[in-house]
Amino acid sequence: MKQAALALAAGAVALASCQSATAGEAVVAAPMAKRQAAEGRGLKTAVFAGGCFWGVEAVFSHVKGVKSAVSGYAGGTKASADYDTVSAGGTRHAEAVRVTYDPAVIRYDQLLRIYFAVIADPTLKNRQGPDVGAQYRTALFPQNSEQSAVARAYLAQLGAARLWKSPIVTTLEQGAFYRAEAYHQDFAAKNPNHPYIRRWDAPKVAALKATYPGVWKASFTTG
Repeated sequence: MKQAALALAAGAVALASCQSATAGEAVVAAPMAKRQAAEGRGLKTAVFAGGCFWGVEAVFSHVKGVKSAVSGYAGGTKASADYDTVSAGGTRHAEAVRVTYDPAVIRYDQLLRIYFAVIADPTLKNRQGPDVGAQYRTALFPQNSEQSAVARAYLAQLGAARLWKSPIVTTLEQGAFYRAEAYHQDFAAKNPNHPYIRRWDAPKVAALKATYPGVWKASFTTG
């Protein structure tokens, strides 16, 4: 569990270190979206929930066209949007990341492709990696009608492609986004040798670089 990882001593790094780009979870050859996003000019925002927000934030922070990636909570109320309460379960919140991006550089459908290819396993219900609970579910929170249409179309496309042995359980949801505590922001950049980051999240970032070199950027875009 991620909460336990916060308390791990530095000596545990050797036990948790990643060995390859696929040490965390498998990379899936997600196809290009048939329904491309038509988003117009100007910066847009999108919200993704895919397990621990550290890894989701880390991957999107290395994507060209992403201007910020902020960890937070989505799906529940403002009153329950704090780490301890969300981690206890029962809040309806999911750990999520709000991505601000330039659609002239990276479209929403391309962000979705990255999400399903290297960030989240959409067949796991209420869990990702070592983290278990509804707060770690895979969920998309469309911010407008275009994102909703694109997300629905892509989920249908992925379902028809049968890339996974089990059915996709990723949900489309609505709800406000609430920024997480300061110590969660840019966590992977600030704590690259944290055991959890090395075991579960660094492989996802490495997979992004290997799988989508055209959108990879070496610098980490801070939230």
